[in-house]
Amino acid sequence: MAFVTFGEIMLRLTPSDHATRIRTAQSFGVNYAGSESNVASSLAILGNEVQFVTKLPLNALGDACLMSLQGFGVRTEDILRGGKRIGAYFIEIGSSIRPSSVVYDRADSAISTISSNEFDWQSILKGKQWLFISGITPALSKSCAEETVKAARIAKAMGVKVSFDMNFRRTLWKDKNDARHIFDSILEHTNLLFGNSGVIQDVYKMSFEGENAYSRTERALEKAKEKFGVKNLAFTIREHDSASENRLSGICSVDGELTTSSTYNVNVLDRFGTGDAFAAGFLHGLSKKWSSQKCVDFATAAFALKHTIKGDQHTSTENEILSIMDGNTSGHVLR
Repeated sequence: MAFVTFGEIMLRLTPSDHATRIRTAQSFGVNYAGSESNVASSLAILGNEVQFVTKLPLNALGDACLMSLQGFGVRTEDILRGGKRIGAYFIEIGSSIRPSSVVYDRADSAISTISSNEFDWQSILKGKQWLFISGITPALSKSCAEETVKAARIAKAMGVKVSFDMNFRRTLWKDKNDARHIFDSILEHTNLLFGNSGVIQDVYKMSFEGENAYSRTERALEKAKEKFGVKNLAFTIREHDSASENRLSGICSVDGELTTSSTYNVNVLDRFGTGDAFAAGFLHGLSKKWSSQKCVDFATAAFALKHTIKGDQHTSTENEILSIMDGNTSGHVLR
């Protein structure tokens, strides 16, 4: 099965010592990442044909992004070159009672300055089965919002299924109403929706009663299915004990059938890119024609496993994720 993902890839800078604060860091580790590119790299590592579409400056940083993507096996032939800069973000890894935090430096990035008709979506999507987009890229500029909606519309017209991760970044949107308007336009063309109860509450001002995160997420999924008219949804469930300890699970509704996963207790090394690992895992399961139960179990195992890996990309193989699914979570050395 062939996938296309569209969005921004950025320079990720993390203090070399993960316990160090940004304001006192003397050195930073370099990574190239973004929600849609993270999904692309994970899908490629899992053995799928996947193409990432974006715009990068014609300089050494743009070259490094291409090399990073290609190193994971992602196709890059439809990436445009131009614009002045690559976006960047600084990540401060939290611990115990101190939360993780992000500082963005992505204004006027190459992709945010795209103009209409730069991407030939008919050509890009030809022969593909899935398009993956997220709610982050539309927040970057008016042209990015228009292009994301356009890609979804053309994909649907061509019979390419659209998967939409309703990522919502509060600091990127001036007004939640703008996000809601654009998300509605994308949802018209969406076949599979990724999300969680928090994003539905933030963007659509819905509240969900329940005694725990699972029951609130189940209600959020049912309300989202009813409101948006999307038949297939897959949501993550996260319960915070601290920045270092989380309980994780997943839930999906496919063709009206509600399915839940096992729950994992994880010690968090790096929680960034974890939702992307879930999305890639679920899409991979669909590409293998697995049952809904196996899809959500695999996606949730990938979601949990990514918390143990530094950087945004999830580099685990299918067999490694299946091993977690099978209950091999003791962390014993493999020899």
